[in-house]
Amino acid sequence: MKIHHLKGYIQSIYLVEYPDKLLLLDGCCRADIPTLKQYIVDELRRPLTDLKLIVVTHMHADHAGAAHKLRKLTGCKIASANLPKQWYAGLGGRVMHLVDMMLALWVANRIAKPLKNLWYSPHLTVDHALVDNDILPGFGDWCVLETRGHTDRDLSVLHLPSKRLYVADLLVNVKGRFIPPIPVYFPDQYLASVLKVKELQPASIMLAHGGEVQLTEKDYQHILTVAPRHPVTIWGPAKNTIKRLLLRKKG
Repeated sequence: MKIHHLKGYIQSIYLVEYPDKLLLLDGCCRADIPTLKQYIVDELRRPLTDLKLIVVTHMHADHAGAAHKLRKLTGCKIASANLPKQWYAGLGGRVMHLVDMMLALWVANRIAKPLKNLWYSPHLTVDHALVDNDILPGFGDWCVLETRGHTDRDLSVLHLPSKRLYVADLLVNVKGRFIPPIPVYFPDQYLASVLKVKELQPASIMLAHGGEVQLTEKDYQHILTVAPRHPVTIWGPAKNTIKRLLLRKKG
């Protein structure tokens, strides 16, 4: 087993290689599909059909955006959380879907990436609906852990023999400090998820935004200290940014 760390459009991509198959630890951005195709075919010298499973940890654009198209290209299966309701359900959900894609484009602009088409379906069709501690189908050395809080369905993916853990957006590495993501819709669940990871004592943690790292006791204490006690959405920072812009114009 070898984990390849690729630089995606706005996030890290973790592609797991075996002699006879490939596993993608998250659903990436739609804009990452050419990168993945090139890496599998040209670098690994393997057919795209070797990709057998994609784990979609949650429904944001940089974690679910490529899943459906990759399934069409490769014939792979999609695994995600076992929940009856779609994250982007209803009219409010569709608005949030558009807002989340715009947020992803804002992040791309901040890191000087060209703007690309990030459209993906707000409705995820899952082949394997998984719950806490389920083994990944076809990959018996990996299991999923429910690490909710960022959304209602966040999954982390644990390699059992090595205890290397992919946590998606549970933590974000900003200038060497580990902090909670924005948004955190469910703060109580978020705290429980951080404690769950801390108690697991993984050998390393793979972040969607920050690479593969090892956390110290001090790092965990900082995260638990700054973790929100009330829901934090993108609207708070957006309102603050608008206020600052208006104050500048008045000044």
